[in-house]
Amino acid sequence: MKTTMRLGLIIFSLLTISACGGLRFSQVAPEAKEFHPQRVAVLPADVGIYEESRGTVEQVFTGALTDKKYFKEIVDAGKVNSQIQVDDELRKAVLDYLVKLKTINISDPTLSRKIGEVTKSEAFFVINVDFWNYTKEDGDKVGKVGLGIKMVESSTGRVMWKAGHQISESYWMVKPDLPDIAKELVKKMIEEMPH
Repeated sequence: MKTTMRLGLIIFSLLTISACGGLRFSQVAPEAKEFHPQRVAVLPADVGIYEESRGTVEQVFTGALTDKKYFKEIVDAGKVNSQIQVDDELRKAVLDYLVKLKTINISDPTLSRKIGEVTKSEAFFVINVDFWNYTKEDGDKVGKVGLGIKMVESSTGRVMWKAGHQISESYWMVKPDLPDIAKELVKKMIEEMPH
């Protein structure tokens, strides 16, 4: 009986995840067809109120990029964060860039160029955590992860790709692991990313 119930829960969870068709949002710039960066950087994620997701989201994203082998080199968020701690110019460039991007939706080319120069990257990723929690949806208990991701060409500040999506996994007694949900979400998202 317990084995049957566990099997039913696993099948239900897999169906819940696979029932999410395409991404909620994905947009590729026309120039992305000719853009094939070899070295990319991952900026520290904007986790908002979901501080507990910090580090995990960045590791999951970098791991998925590494597995895909789209790029020759990936400067992970930990290395970028270490550079930010010791380089005042980079810290200011990243902070100013992210503030402009978030508040007035402008990808500043001068600031993005500076980020690219210091990280020695042709492109960088901006990650926003939209959801990272356990909640109720339509009366069901769910684990929910939602992300927004942008790939920015360092030299021009052009946003080559941006996407947003979320996955909710229903549960009864055993809470799903949010990092596992994040892995599925990131895999799904980078399938639509130009490289």
